[in-house]
Order: sequence, then structure tokens, then C-alpha cells
Amino acid sequence: MEQRGRKTWLGRTQWFAFVTTVALWGFSGASAQIRYSISEEVQEGTVAGNLAKDLGIDLNILKERGFRIASGTGDPLFRVNENDGVLYVNRKIDREEVCEDSTVCLINLKTVLENPLEVHYVAIEILDINDHSPIFPEKEERLEISESTLPGARYQLHDARDPDGGTNSVQQYKLSPNDHFRLEVKDRGRHGKSPILHLQKSLDRETKSKHKLTLSAIDGGKPPKTGTVDIFIDVSDVNDNLPVFSKDIYSAVLRENSPVGTTVIQVNATDLDNGSNGEVVYSFGSNVKSKIRELFSIDSVTGEIIVKGQVDYEVQDTYDIDIRASDKGNVPLRTEKSVIIKIEDVNDNNPEIEVTSLSGAISEDSRPGTTVALISITDLDSGLNGKLISNVGLAESSQFALTPSIQENMFAVVTKRKLDREKQSLYDITIIAKDAGEPALTSEKTITVVVSDVNDNSPEFSLRPYTFYVNENNAPGASIFSVKAFDRDNGENSVVSYHIQRDVGDNSKLTSFININGDSGDVSGLKSFDFEVLKTFHFQVVAKDSGTPSLSSNVTVNVFILDQNDNAPVILYPVSANGTAEGVEEIPRNVNPGHLVAKVRAYDADIGYNGWLLYSLQEVTDHSLFALDRYTGQIRTLRSFTETDEAEHKLVILVKDNGNVSLSATATVTVKVVEPKEAFAASDVKSVSKDEDDNNMTFYLIITLGSVSTLFIFSIIVLIIMQCSKSTDYSSKHLQETNYDGTLCHSIQYRSGDRRYMLVGPRMSIGSTIVPGSNGNTLVVPDRRRASGEVRKTHHGIHGLLNCFVVVYGLFEY
Repeated sequence: MEQRGRKTWLGRTQWFAFVTTVALWGFSGASAQIRYSISEEVQEGTVAGNLAKDLGIDLNILKERGFRIASGTGDPLFRVNENDGVLYVNRKIDREEVCEDSTVCLINLKTVLENPLEVHYVAIEILDINDHSPIFPEKEERLEISESTLPGARYQLHDARDPDGGTNSVQQYKLSPNDHFRLEVKDRGRHGKSPILHLQKSLDRETKSKHKLTLSAIDGGKPPKTGTVDIFIDVSDVNDNLPVFSKDIYSAVLRENSPVGTTVIQVNATDLDNGSNGEVVYSFGSNVKSKIRELFSIDSVTGEIIVKGQVDYEVQDTYDIDIRASDKGNVPLRTEKSVIIKIEDVNDNNPEIEVTSLSGAISEDSRPGTTVALISITDLDSGLNGKLISNVGLAESSQFALTPSIQENMFAVVTKRKLDREKQSLYDITIIAKDAGEPALTSEKTITVVVSDVNDNSPEFSLRPYTFYVNENNAPGASIFSVKAFDRDNGENSVVSYHIQRDVGDNSKLTSFININGDSGDVSGLKSFDFEVLKTFHFQVVAKDSGTPSLSSNVTVNVFILDQNDNAPVILYPVSANGTAEGVEEIPRNVNPGHLVAKVRAYDADIGYNGWLLYSLQEVTDHSLFALDRYTGQIRTLRSFTETDEAEHKLVILVKDNGNVSLSATATVTVKVVEPKEAFAASDVKSVSKDEDDNNMTFYLIITLGSVSTLFIFSIIVLIIMQCSKSTDYSSKHLQETNYDGTLCHSIQYRSGDRRYMLVGPRMSIGSTIVPGSNGNTLVVPDRRRASGEVRKTHHGIHGLLNCFVVVYGLFEY
């Protein structure tokens, strides 16, 4: 019945754990100290406790915040299920392996909840079960006792070792029944119990020379387990005095890390026997563990205990060593005495910095005071050597601070001010810990904090504004220029797309003829531009990032169309007929050298060098008679006519612009040399003809003159205003017109076929030239005698406007 009850109790301790204590609140959230108890050797997966229930944490929060155990390296003993918060045994636990020579086996765990960080401390006591039997170091033990030994002699026997702790360790010894010996058990506190054999009746070697005893060691388990050893006693003769130590108690203090060879203490024992029976030798007792033998040695002659290995206070602070003194008799007698060595701590351990929890990344918009990491700092030394002084902190960090917690030796790394990823995206934070020992020891640990990006930067254009120059006649659909914006954010927040802001302002119609690649920013024209129609325009480009919410910026793009030489010169005089420009001029034979025969007029729709016209004689019947001004197109006589000169001369004039690939046109002027009388007669005939048409032309002439007068008065007013603010100066390099009369306008008479024409236009200053890019200006008046369907055209020239501001040429018959 009792045995069944024990099995039931054992089963319950293997499969259930109970909560004993809940205490403490930490920083960063609720932090608790929970204690469970569980038996050793339970199966993997055994429930140790329900942390979620005992801590009062909702299961949904538990899973979202990543409940885990902050364990070090190696195979952990326990694991926690983040779904239900149950603590399980991860592998079989051998208490004797985990907590060797410890009365209470306590395992401390740190459990962590992330975002925000929250630490809970769990202490698990491993309960011992009686899974080991007592074992003696040897299967048999031999003693040699002289027959002269008096009753009361004591013989130290080997202790039985039981790895179990508490009541499951060796509790008692039993000796097999005999007539000469009895057993005494010495309680040595935490070092267990030792069997001592007492001689209670004198031995008689002649009666019995050998004795065999059985020593049993029994632990306190239920049921108890037993180990035995056979003791063989040989009865010898003679030596009947035991060595005696000079002191009842030996003790010494030894500083840890003392060098090898240091003498700890010297023991002394004497033997009253003579000769070899009185010579004493020293050795360690049979119960001294091998670990102690690795640290210390004893001189067999002098009894000095000497440091042999590395003595570490943090491993063990006290040693109780049995020293044996034996004589050299044929049957040696021996006495044992305990020597207690206390280890004095020195500051030989640097503080240990452990990162309990570290955030993978922290957002750059986190508030000051946000916890980045939890740090645990411990020192294995004791007293002041293990105490951390107040200057635990961070090295070279103006962005972070180390704040203490109510939990001893726990610290939090927090932000001191707002972070900016665009200035610095990675921080290496060095944590410094210093103890209070003499000399003080310092430790450092560096953690890396990554700053994650938020969309807090708008795209920035490389130029503001953009100015581009585009040649006219561009290929439709081809890229003409490109804009570029960059975003200082990272990832998706820095991916920029482009679009044109349409339906805004006066250029909304023009933006329909351009397109932009949303990914690259390349701008293409959907049609060819014509400088003569459009010279400049502007529009807005918007750059938008891919963040949430997205940010954008815009920039003004100014586009200037560059002129190309795509217009050939157009001949205004002579008037073109059937695709050719031909004119006839009659001059008297008696004109003087330098007489103005005619002036070839042409214009080019291009500007600059592309519209700068030059005149040259391509064909002429007599080079000695006529000269052509290459800039004005004026044809003048070089000399007087003679009797032998022909009466008709043909001049072919080439008009060419100054483009890279120049374009040209030709005009033909036929000069007829007539006698002065014929010239006057022709003039009279024309005068009569003109009188006949005066009545018909009067009405149109009045309208024309009225319009010209109105424009003339307006131009005079504008000219006065313009001359007050800006003056124009042209260098003189050509011949003066002979008929210059000081007026703002002048006229040129010429004839084509049987008709005579007069060209009215702004007068140029004396010696002026046709400015490159200027266009001729012509007003064409339809002939009443022809079908009414001709078109009236007016061309405005820039430089003619600056000189006269009368921008109308009247072309009419008379």
C-alpha cells in the first residue's frame, strides 16, 4: 500500500509542476518572478507550467509579441509555446549533471515579450529523485591491524558516493555482524557522512589472522537503495602507536589565482614509536576528490600543502581536505585530520554584458525614449569586486542613453532624440561596464542599431528650374530632353515617377504635344516644333515617390526652340512670276557713276545667321558697268555709259543665307539703257495713262493714305518713347542712297513687264545694312482690273520696326 502511494506521488511530480511565488515588476512592461518545481528525468515535452496563465497575458497578445525564452548557446533545457504560453521540458534533465554538489538545484530563465520589450523571470527548481545507488570508490577495501592494537582504535573507511541530493543521498551505513568491530558514522555537514570502523575487542592473530566484513551504504530514498563494499582485515603484529597531529584544527586563507608552488599551510604529526614505526609520511585522505588533487599537492616528508593548479574563487570558495599521517611500520598506522582552506576573492572577472533583447530595426520617427535593447550586466566576483559603479554607460553616442531598471543590474538602451535615417542609417553603440574593484575592471560590448526609413522626404529635382534648347524639326516621338529627381528616402519610399501637370495656365494646349516617361523622366515631343510658329513655352513636371502616403514636388521646365535653316530666301523684288523672279529697269544713258539702278529685296523666315542674306552677281554681261552691294542688294553703275555699250544688260543675282547648309534663290534684272529723250517720253506716256486711272484709284488711295497716316502718327509716339529709353546704333559700312531725303520712309520704283510699281517701306539709317534675321515687309494691294481673289499679306520685321515703327509696306500700281 505504501509502495503504491509512493509511485502515485512520483508520477505526479513527473508530470505536474506547481507555482510557488510571483514577485517584482520591471521596466518596459510587467515583469514577474515565477517559481516552478519539477522532477528530474521527466520526459521531453512535460509541462512545467503555464506562463501565460500565471502572468495573466492574453494569448493573442502573446503570439503577436513573440513570446520566447532568452537563452544562451547550447541546447536549452526548456522551451515555451508562443501560441499558448505553456512551458515545456525540452530534453531530459539530469539534476546531478546540471547542479553538481548543490543542495537546491535552481534554474533561472528569462522570458521576453517583444514590441514593447517586457521581461519575466522564471525560476525552476529541479527536484531530485532517487535514481542512483550509493557506490564505493573500490569494490574492496583492505586494512592491516596489529594484534597489539587496543580496543577503541578507529579506522576511516572510504565514503560511499551517491550523486542524488538531499534525503536521496547516503543517510546511513551498516556493518555486517561481527565480534570485534563496530561502525561509527561521522556527520560532515554538506560533505555527507563518513563511516569509521571502531575496534571494540582486541584481535588475536593466532586465533584468526583475517577478517572479512561487509559495509553497506543506504540512501534515504523510498524505496531506499544500497551499495556495499567488502572489507578485508589482515591482523599483523608489533606497531602499536598512531601518528598524532600537533593541532586539533588546521585552517588557512588562500588568495585565488595564487601562483603554482605557493605553500598554503604545513601540517605536523608525531609518532611515539621508534625506528621506521615512528617515521611519519603525509598524504591526502582516501576521500579527497580528484578535482582537489588537481589543485593541491602535499609534501610527503614536510607536510606542506602546495598550490598545484589554478584556484578560482568563483568555482569554489572553501576546500575541506583530509590529510593522512602514516608511520612506516610493517603494519603502518595512520591518522587523518581535516584542513580547511578558505579562498579569498580578488577582482579577476570583468563585468559580463549580455544583450537580453535587441530590436532588429527602429523607425526614424520613433519618439525619444524608445527602448532599443535590454542589457544585463553581471560580475562573478563578490563584494566590491562584483559591484558595478555608476559610470555604466555608452561610448560616443549622442543619440542614445543607458537607463537603469528597478531590476538590479538590468539596463535599457533608449533613444535620446529623434533619429534621421537620411543623416545616419546605422549606429554602432558601445556599452561600457566597470566594477568597483581595485584595480577596477572594464568590459565593452558593441550592438548595432539599424534605423528604418519612413517617407519623410519629397523628391528633389537636380535643377530648378530646368532650361532646355530644342532644335526645330525634331523627330516626332523621339526623346528631346530628360528631367531627373532623387528622393533621399530608401526602398519604395525613394522610387520616383514623373508626370506632366496638364490643363494648367496658358500652356495647357502645348502640353498635349509632349509626353514624359513616368519611370525615366525622358520627355519626348509628339510632333515636330517649328521655330517660325513657336519659339518658347514652359510647363510643369511633377515627381512623386511611392511611399504611403506619397510625397511629390514639381519643377518648371522652360523650353526654347532653336532655329534651323529650313527656309530658303524669298525674292520680294523683282516680283516672281511663274516661279521666277525677273524685272526690267530702264535707265538713261547719261547717268553718272554710282547711280542706283535697282535694289533686289528678299527675306528669310529664319533668324540669326540662318536669316542673314548675302547678295552676289551670278551672271552679268559687263562686269565693268554694274556693281552689287552684297549686304543691301543695291545695283549701281560703276561708270558712265559709252556709245559702244550695249543697250540691254542681263544681271542674275544669287541671294544666299548664312546657314551651315545655306539655301539660296536667284533673281534676274534686265537693265535697258535708253536715250534721255526716250526716257522722258516714256515718262509722259505713263503720266497720261496714270491720269486715266486716277479716278478709279482715288477711293483706294484715300483709304490707304488714311491708314498709313494713322499708323505713322502712332509710330512717331512709340518711337519717341522708345528712343528715350533705348538707342540703337548701327555701324555704317555701305554706300548712301542718293535719294535720301531725311524722312522716315522711302519708296523704290520698279517695273515688271508693262507695269510700274512703287515699294514703300521704312527708311534705314545712312550706311545701314540689312541686319541678320530681318524680314522684308510687303503690303500687296489687289489690282482692280484683275479678278478679285488675291490675298492681302503683311509681314512684320523686327529690325524694321525698331528703325521706323511704320511696319507697313504699300505695294500698289500707279
